Amino acid sequence: MLIKNGLQEKLFAQVVEMLKEKGLILKKGTIVDSTIISAPSSTKNADKKRDPEAHSVKKGNQWFFGYKAHIGVDKDSGLVHTIRVTGANVHDVTMTSELLTGEENEIYGDSGYTGADKRKDAVVRNNKGRRINYKIN
Repeated sequence: MLIKNGLQEKLFAQVVEMLKEKGLILKKGTIVDSTIISAPSSTKNADKKRDPEAHSVKKGNQWFFGYKAHIGVDKDSGLVHTIRVTGANVHDVTMTSELLTGEENEIYGDSGYTGADKRKDAVVRNNKGRRINYKIN
């Protein structure tokens, strides 16, 4: 029922807003990362079908089927402020701009985010016009 009506997104947005109001999300910097969420790849379910939104991806030498959660975390508090879910085959770097608040001075990511600052959709200045510094760990 939550997912069907989009309530989980509304609840998450309200929690993030309350954290901002209390000064717990400082928005000076964002850490971006993603994680694979596995789903059954077989068709042994009631509908005899795979989930059309889930996809396969190879990580290292292993294949996974499912989704990917792309996450933006406040660098100072460690609190999650943004989540986007895609098929597992969507590359991390393509989601970078959707994980930002617009107020960052710095963005931190692992090697999956290399070149994020050079992409056509890259956010290179924050809402105050200051240049954003991308740091790859």
